[in-house]
Amino acid sequence: MNGIPVRKTNLTYNKIDMSENRTLDYYNKNASSFAETTMDVDFHDTQKHFQKVLPEQGYILDFGCGSGRDTKYFLSQNFKVDAIDGSEELCRIARDYTGIKVKKMFFKELDEIEKYDGIWACASILHLPMNELKVVFGKMIKALKRDGIIYTSFKYGDFEGERNGRYFTDFTEDKFNKFVQNIENIKLKEVWITYDVRPGRGGEKWLNLILQKN
Repeated sequence: MNGIPVRKTNLTYNKIDMSENRTLDYYNKNASSFAETTMDVDFHDTQKHFQKVLPEQGYILDFGCGSGRDTKYFLSQNFKVDAIDGSEELCRIARDYTGIKVKKMFFKELDEIEKYDGIWACASILHLPMNELKVVFGKMIKALKRDGIIYTSFKYGDFEGERNGRYFTDFTEDKFNKFVQNIENIKLKEVWITYDVRPGRGGEKWLNLILQKN
């Protein structure tokens, strides 16, 4: 009897690991087309929204930088930026686009302490299962300086699982409020909904969030 839950738990983690591997495989195989559809998107309103709550020339972690679009923007605004991504191919593209070193790293490997003024996690950590997402939020909080800021975004809805070759955890306002209540040393400051800015995707809703370290 005692062995049965352990086997179920291991099976669950194996499924999660497989989903994460498929998500990374998706981005490695589709890195060029993904970069092409996101690199030139006008995201200035959200970038500036994040920028205005940070100290001038502050230190930002682009947490899942993708094509490097946002890293390049923040560098142009005189911020110091570290960029990471789990996809080797996207790291290469972002490095060439931004001119800075881009570190290949998984979200759960973040181990900095009080280093960043802000963490920009735009449409990135949405690929984590709920249990890993909570752990990674804890790591993000530790990596922030006092009163540091997180911006993140999720597809709007209640879905959790694999969709079109990638794992997604979607959120509504209520679902995220319940989720964040179980995370220490962080408070939710702003929530707003936008529509996808990529061509042909205007009907898709996104939940945008600004959080602050307590």
